[in-house]
Amino acid sequence: MAFSRISKLDPPSRGIFRKAAVMLCSLLTSLFLLHCLADRSSTTSPSPVKAASGRAAGLFEDLRSLRTKRLVYEWTAGSELMGYGAVRRSSLVLADERASQVLELPEESYILPPPDLVASRKVSPRFAGKLSPLGEGSKKLPQALIIGVKKGGTRALLEFLRVHPDIRAVGAEPHFFDRNYENGLEWYRELMPKTLEGQITMEKTPSYFVTREAPARISAMSRDTKLIVVVRDPVTRAISDYTQTLSKKPDIPSFESLTFKNRTTGLIDTSWSAIQIGIYAKHLDNWLQYFPMEQILFVSGERLISDPAGELGRVQDFLGLKRIITDKHFYFNQTKGFPCLKKAEGSSKPHCLGKTKGRTHPNIDPEVVQRLRDFYRPFNMKFYQMTGRFFGWDD
Repeated sequence: MAFSRISKLDPPSRGIFRKAAVMLCSLLTSLFLLHCLADRSSTTSPSPVKAASGRAAGLFEDLRSLRTKRLVYEWTAGSELMGYGAVRRSSLVLADERASQVLELPEESYILPPPDLVASRKVSPRFAGKLSPLGEGSKKLPQALIIGVKKGGTRALLEFLRVHPDIRAVGAEPHFFDRNYENGLEWYRELMPKTLEGQITMEKTPSYFVTREAPARISAMSRDTKLIVVVRDPVTRAISDYTQTLSKKPDIPSFESLTFKNRTTGLIDTSWSAIQIGIYAKHLDNWLQYFPMEQILFVSGERLISDPAGELGRVQDFLGLKRIITDKHFYFNQTKGFPCLKKAEGSSKPHCLGKTKGRTHPNIDPEVVQRLRDFYRPFNMKFYQMTGRFFGWDD
């Protein structure tokens, strides 16, 4: 009778099994958390970070969390950009605003990249085998300057160089060594972007090349500064300079009238800045009093259009950087007549210089153009000899 009564009992409901499963999962989760806490509080486990005291020590402990491992991964995950270990700049800003403080730690204090990232070659070659610096970098005085020349192609060169992961550059022209020198070096430094160890800080101000005081001032900042000058056929450069001024001041005199002191005698007015800038040999003499030729690189403005990758290769070599920027980064825009970037810095979209670049030049009297070529020829020849490079402006 008792057996028959038991056999008639209902089987356990699904709800009981569900509750049992939830309890089992909770138990396993608790055990896992206890294990993690015990491992974290263990004093015998090796730490990838050197011991630090006070506030730094607390931050180092936080950096061992999963959130920070993800941050380090994001920091180095850009390494496959363009086939090279690039540090993705957009990941340098900490996601957690509370962790955005930059601590003044000794140089030997570092974060080790996760070993699996190194093994999978996702760490930049520049940092592989090294320890990655903590924080988002610091502001430094520039190690390289694009010092000229106006209307030579300096903006194009800067935009092309900014694609390189090891170059950080100011977008606007600081004009420190010609107009704002009285503000001091600390003011100048604050204009610079933050850089990591191994990255180069740059700026470009084309008027430096023709500013008499600029070489001495830059030398006083650092004698090791590398200087880049983009030069262009001085006749074409002068016409381009005039075209830019004409777009801002439509009522200025004609190019021909500004070129000559006396049109009848054919005497060129070298006081006009559009003409004076193109006497490259004269300006270079001033720079060579403070810098050796080995620290000055001359980039052809014409070749920057016809062969941008070739000229960028020379610049990267000069700066001691790996050749990252190659032919694959450019396409030629038939409408503008200029090479454009397939992907600009911090963007996945093609990028061409603005509408102010590549303006249509006014028609200039061919006789005036020939007079200018005759005027510039001896200066060009001297410039070729000084630089050891033939630019072909007198063909």
